[in-house]
Amino acid sequence: MHLQVPHKSNKISALTKVKLALQHGKSQLGEHATIDEERWEGDTLHFAATLQGKQITGTLQVTDRDFVIDARLPLLWRIFEGRIERMIAEQVKALG
Repeated sequence: MHLQVPHKSNKISALTKVKLALQHGKSQLGEHATIDEERWEGDTLHFAATLQGKQITGTLQVTDRDFVIDARLPLLWRIFEGRIERMIAEQVKALG
């Protein structure tokens, strides 16, 4: 899955918003998901998470204008890829 969502912030502000959103999101996961990897290399987050027993891996890159997400979805979830992309885009747009 490849998703590119524009933001209206500068890169530093956008990075800060992403990091805060991740902290907030982790506190709400509970038993539903686990974060297996969360590693920043510059402006790119490398992530892996297990959700409903399925692993999702990928990257989130913050550019001057966009959030660029590349993720590998479990095979059975790919039929919902469009719906997942829309949900992610809504969440990312809320970051600004």
